[in-house]
Amino acid sequence: MAHLALYRAWRSQTFKDMVGQQHIVQTLQNAIREDRLSHAYLFSGPRGTGKTSAAKILAKAVNCEHGPSPEPCNECSQCQRITAGSVMDVVEIDAASNRGVEEIRDIRDKVKYAPTEVRRKVYIIDEVHMLTTEAFNALLKTLEEPPGHVMFILATTEPHRLPATIISRCQRFEFRRVALEEQAAHLRKVCTEEGIDAEEEALRYIARLSDGGMRDAISLLEQISSFSGGHVTLSQAIDATGGLPSEQFARLATAVRESDAAAVLQEIDEMMKAGKSADKCLEQLMHYFRDLLLAQLAPEATGSSGRIADPAELRGMAEGFSRERLFAIIDLLNRYQTEMKYAAHPQTMFEIALLKLCSDAGQAKDDRASGGMPAAQSAGISAAERNELQKLKGQLAELEQKLEALANGAVPSGTSQGTGRGSAGRSGFSAGNGGANSGQRAAPKPRLKLNAFVAAQSSSVPLLGKWPQVLQRVKEERVTVHAWLVDGEPVSYADDTILVAFRNTIHRETTEKPANKGMIEGVLSSIFGRPTTLVTVMQKDWQEALADGSGKHKSEAAGEELRLEPDNEAEANRREPWIDEAVRLFGEDLVTIKDD
Repeated sequence: MAHLALYRAWRSQTFKDMVGQQHIVQTLQNAIREDRLSHAYLFSGPRGTGKTSAAKILAKAVNCEHGPSPEPCNECSQCQRITAGSVMDVVEIDAASNRGVEEIRDIRDKVKYAPTEVRRKVYIIDEVHMLTTEAFNALLKTLEEPPGHVMFILATTEPHRLPATIISRCQRFEFRRVALEEQAAHLRKVCTEEGIDAEEEALRYIARLSDGGMRDAISLLEQISSFSGGHVTLSQAIDATGGLPSEQFARLATAVRESDAAAVLQEIDEMMKAGKSADKCLEQLMHYFRDLLLAQLAPEATGSSGRIADPAELRGMAEGFSRERLFAIIDLLNRYQTEMKYAAHPQTMFEIALLKLCSDAGQAKDDRASGGMPAAQSAGISAAERNELQKLKGQLAELEQKLEALANGAVPSGTSQGTGRGSAGRSGFSAGNGGANSGQRAAPKPRLKLNAFVAAQSSSVPLLGKWPQVLQRVKEERVTVHAWLVDGEPVSYADDTILVAFRNTIHRETTEKPANKGMIEGVLSSIFGRPTTLVTVMQKDWQEALADGSGKHKSEAAGEELRLEPDNEAEANRREPWIDEAVRLFGEDLVTIKDD
């Protein structure tokens, strides 16, 4: 051809021309043979896979002068005119630019009239997901029960945006991405027919770039053929599409592996001088490391990987990276690719991403030498975060030792030798649920009466009105504590102490844990403007105190002072952390605690 227009020349004109959609072709042809055509079809799938072409072929097949036929003849006047778009009864609508309700109402008004030129009216609505909600509503009834002489074909790349009521009224066909081998074979056929000299590696590279879309593959072939004067090589294909040669990928990967920041910056500078775009380079580099991972995990899957480098070269390069390291590199590059879309200076983001890979590689070597964190965990973690993690690991080890000592009946240093399990119960906290302070006996809780809180209830309203602020601040600092505290209700404030009544024993016990209580008291002090102590009580105890009027509990009438602790101390002492977690997950009503 003097001037290449490959896509127009090789656009599918019959069902047998369609590449990679044999399952759909066979279904439609059988429906035509058996006269079981539906009144509405939905063609969905990635771009460039033949949805609109299949719709036009179907319109020609049902209206062919020699049909209806499983294949249009493309020679009769009807087929030729439908191909040229000059038949008034075969209407193709772009829903992206005709998405309003008025356009759909116009269709609804016209479908009742019989076709004037062909056997059946066919409405092809492309990008149908762009229609407005009102337009979909106007289409519903017509789509469900159109006249017998009308057929609707809807095409979309985003079927999830269509209402379920529309999808249920159509026969749905999923167009799949064309496989790499099928694309390469079809491109080879195009080159043979058009007299284009192309290398096999170049055709596979084009097929990989098209991402399963046959239309994009033919368009790329036309572009590269025009660039190279009809002789398509791999290097010319890479240059014409703005890609990078495999040698440059190998140099970058080596620099990252050796933590050579200077070499990385030099390679980036060469890319930018060659006119490459930073986002495209980052994307291709991520695919290269993906190919390295495949070469390491599945070396036999060379046919499906779409590699442009020599498999032996990839295997040699992959041996220099651990599996965890490759996963971490791909994850970091993917995150920076997302951030690059919104960056004012993409090249800077590209440089930072590769420099971070270099620094992480060096840190990974140090960690392996010192027996620290593995490379997969160190990727993407700053030095400060690593130090904090090491500190937490030390604290956790110390806590485990104390818990083990308690489990074996030993008494940690700093506690009385005469203090047994019973004294732990009297302190209000058991070794099983004492949190970070389980190794150290907590001081006994003061015996408090509710008299002062009952008397101060009416004057506490202004301060208690700030409770929503307290809950919001607690939620911002630690959402898990907020989940327990929200069960409580502030009932009184006296002597810089706030009294919170709980309906649920588990929620109260968890709130009373030293770490949780300390955090809540810090929030209270900040919002109330003075040091504030948190005291908790069960809702039923508070209601009884109010009913009594004097603030005394029934136990106080017998000469005992009220203790603001769980009612069943023995049960509280037996609680283990996993019991609290089970209650939190399934609810107190569904959890039953049984002794072995």
